[in-house]
Amino acid sequence: MISAEALQFLEDLVANNNTDWMHANKKRYENYKKDYHSFIASILAEMKPLDQSLEPLEIKNCTFRINRDIRFSKDKSPYKTNMGVWLTQNKFRKNSSGYYIHFEKGNSFIAGGVWCPEVNELKKIRKEISFFYDDLNEILSNKTFKSIFGELTREEANTLKKAPKDFDPNHPAIEFLKLKSFTASQKIDEKLFTDKDFSKIISQKLIALKPLNDFLNRALETED
Repeated sequence: MISAEALQFLEDLVANNNTDWMHANKKRYENYKKDYHSFIASILAEMKPLDQSLEPLEIKNCTFRINRDIRFSKDKSPYKTNMGVWLTQNKFRKNSSGYYIHFEKGNSFIAGGVWCPEVNELKKIRKEISFFYDDLNEILSNKTFKSIFGELTREEANTLKKAPKDFDPNHPAIEFLKLKSFTASQKIDEKLFTDKDFSKIISQKLIALKPLNDFLNRALETED
């Protein structure tokens, strides 16, 4: 669970997103970071027995810096006002599949898969889908997966309008081959984050993504 103090810190940061406030509240930030790390530790304790590929992960592998990269952003707010946790099945690969937990007031969710892989990796995933569509269809048709995540996320910005180059427009998996990201997500009630059993409840949801993550990693590990 996330402590009430940590959530209050994030809420106050939304209204005071500047370096002066952060410096004046350094002690609160340090306490927030401790809560953040404890939260990740509780997630790892639940997830590692369910997915052994996560065993090498340490807390530091799952965190995000609170500082925003504002170099190319119109929004110059220096700090992130959300809490994210990323559990990747291969911490050494930049675009490995994994599990994600996101707390943000009004926009909290869990997700998994591979988001916007690079060109070479995207080709590998599409090739895997084209050859083993039945495997992917079985994963996405699983009752538990469907009850939690429904289907793969389809965003207009990350979906081609036509078949990708070198793929048959009539392929039975063409709607999946058009995707540029391969993720699934579920909105989460913010109140759940303060539940003492949060880690156990969320882990039982996240593990439904394991077959999808395994499929995507299988693709990424394939030699060209």
